[in-house]
Amino acid sequence: MIKKLLLSGAISTSLFSFAQQKFSFIPSVGYGWRIAETPSGLSREERNYIKGLKSGLHIDLSAYYHLRNIGIGLKFSNYSASSNGILSARNSQGYYVAVPVSTNDNITFFGPSIMYSNYNEPTNHKLFFDVALGVISYTTKTANVKGTGSNLGLDAGFGYQYALSKNIFIGPKLSVTAGTLNKMTINGTTVNFGDKEKEGLTRVSLSGVATFHF
Repeated sequence: MIKKLLLSGAISTSLFSFAQQKFSFIPSVGYGWRIAETPSGLSREERNYIKGLKSGLHIDLSAYYHLRNIGIGLKFSNYSASSNGILSARNSQGYYVAVPVSTNDNITFFGPSIMYSNYNEPTNHKLFFDVALGVISYTTKTANVKGTGSNLGLDAGFGYQYALSKNIFIGPKLSVTAGTLNKMTINGTTVNFGDKEKEGLTRVSLSGVATFHF
């Protein structure tokens, strides 16, 4: 009898553990702010132009396989911003002329991620923390000049969600995406940056996040 009870308990524990191994698909949309310092010595027009590139749309998508409170998966995030302005430049005769300029920036991140959450616990108030290590890439385009670069990056976030149902949670999320470029390829030519010239890609993002948990 004791052996039967032990066997029954082991089977129940195994079935319970299997029931907790669920999948989550987590999209979020919000706004991001790049925190790299603006270079000094710029004109007001140049500062305003750069300011337009330091905030923009943030989206991310992640998917996890859950082992109780731990989720293992993949994360993708994207930041896009654009700015238009009229800047001063010297022409071939040495005179300053007003030049209309438009730039589009795009920063992507992709890599494996790990999450800690209470998704499988019997509460409507859901909390999660995730961190990912992967590749962060930057693309900037102004007229016919295109620059690209990649490096190791980090993405981490913390969120609170309310369970609308057993499988759908919504709420706010605060995240940080970090990375720095030591070099870039500009129109096919590699340019190495000095210590004070590195391109900082780090941003803070606030977004609305939904979880579809099955």
